[in-house]
Amino acid sequence: MKPATAVGILLIILGIIGLAYQGITCTRQGHVRDIPPIHAVKTEHRTIPVPPVLGGMALVGGIVPVAVGSKLQA
Repeated sequence: MKPATAVGILLIILGIIGLAYQGITCTRQGHVRDIPPIHAVKTEHRTIPVPPVLGGMALVGGIVPVAVGSKLQA
């Protein structure tokens, strides 16, 4: 398999994942108070949005090298 084809397949997979999920969620925990009988923890949930246009661009950017690579081999 040529490197361009492998990169194209990787971009196609990332584009499909980007279109399906449309965001990355991360959780962060931090200590608020640490008094011996009480142990308080604060949990933050953040979502980093991924625009659908970015997923579409990755998908198209992956299809092009795969298509060109298959035409060159034939």
